[in-house]
Amino acid sequence: MAAMRIAGQDFDLDAGQVERQVRGLVPEPIQEHYVVVAGRRFPPKQLLAAVTGLDRADFTTHQARSVLRRLGFAAHRLTRPSIRPADPGAGPHGGREADALAPYRGQWVAQRGLDVLIADPDPAAVVRWLRQHNLAADAVFRVPGDAAQAGSATVAPR
Repeated sequence: MAAMRIAGQDFDLDAGQVERQVRGLVPEPIQEHYVVVAGRRFPPKQLLAAVTGLDRADFTTHQARSVLRRLGFAAHRLTRPSIRPADPGAGPHGGREADALAPYRGQWVAQRGLDVLIADPDPAAVVRWLRQHNLAADAVFRVPGDAAQAGSATVAPR
């Protein structure tokens, strides 16, 4: 438990509290920054507002990222595709796509470029989320749970 002062108010927060709060929370679209909680990406302000009950106008994205990082969560910024050529031996996008999809093994994802817009075990939930936020994805698919499910040539048949 960590005592934190946010928007002039004191809060006792811990990582478990944040993880419990996000169980039923549907991530909003990522604009630029995101925090990974329970394998899902959330806008930092959405998370902090949900946990504290504060209005999002009461704090900045930077403050939300800082608080969530202090609680042990990874905070990131959307990456833009590199202009350097991909290593042909590393797979599509030089291996960056595989790295981006790794946290979503076994889940359905909506993907735009290399960014995962939403991930959920239920494909209907992914489609509902896209419609709710009036977004289009380049692809919607299930990320294989392991190399055997992906049909990898590196896995010897049994």
